[in-house]
Amino acid sequence: MSRLRTTCAVVVTVAAFLALLPSPPLSAAQRVTIRTEDGLMLSGTWYEPSTRPAPAVVLIHMFQRSRRDWDAAASQLAAAGIGALTFDLRGHGESVGAAGQDLAAMVQDVKAARRFLVTRSDVVQGRVGIAGASLGANLAVLAAADDQAVVSLALLSPSLDYRGLRIEAAMKKYGGRPVLLVASDEDSYAARTARELEKAGSGKRETLMLSQAGHGTTMLVRNPELATSLVDWFRRTLL
Repeated sequence: MSRLRTTCAVVVTVAAFLALLPSPPLSAAQRVTIRTEDGLMLSGTWYEPSTRPAPAVVLIHMFQRSRRDWDAAASQLAAAGIGALTFDLRGHGESVGAAGQDLAAMVQDVKAARRFLVTRSDVVQGRVGIAGASLGANLAVLAAADDQAVVSLALLSPSLDYRGLRIEAAMKKYGGRPVLLVASDEDSYAARTARELEKAGSGKRETLMLSQAGHGTTMLVRNPELATSLVDWFRRTLL
C-alpha cells in the first residue's frame, strides 16, 4: 500500500509540474476559398499568426502535389508570428480546373492568393513574402515581379525554364528585393539555376545548398531543418 501511495504521489507531482510548463504556441488553421480573376475557386488554408497584425507568406506547392506539403512549415511560420496561406493550384488537390494544360494561367492563382491577403486586416500590407517549390518557385517569381508588396522570396528547386515558364526577366524585374535560393546538390538543374539566379538582380541573395535532399518540398521531409531555415529567412526579411 505504501508503494502505491508513493507511486501516486510521484504521478501527481509530475502532472502538476507539467501543468506549470508553458504550452507551445498553437496556430489556428482555417479553410478558405480563393476566387481567381478567370472565375475558378481555389481551396486554401489560412494559418493565423501568433501575434496580430503580422506579415504573411504565401506558400505554393509543386506540380501534381497539393498545399498539404506545406502544413508543417506553415504552422511554424504562424507560431513565429508570420501568417501563412497555403492553397491548391487549379486542378490540384481540392481546387477545380484542369491541371497541366496551361501552366502560365496558374500565375493568376498566385495573384488571387495575394488579393486574399489584401482583404485581411490582420496582415501587414507591404510585408508579404512568397515561398514556392519547383513549379511553385517559378510561379512565385512571375507573380512577385510586378507586385511591390512582395518584399521577400524563398525559392525551393527553381528552374530557369519550367515547361515554358522562364523567369530570368522576371527575376531582374523583381530587382533588389531579397531572395533565398534552396537546392539539393544532386538536383543538378535546380542547383545550376540557383547559381544563375544569384547573379540576377542587385539585392540580397542567399543560397542554401543541401546534401542529397531531393527536389522541391521533398527537401522539407528529407531535411527537417529546412523549415526552420525558412522561418528564420522570413523573420529576417519581413519582421
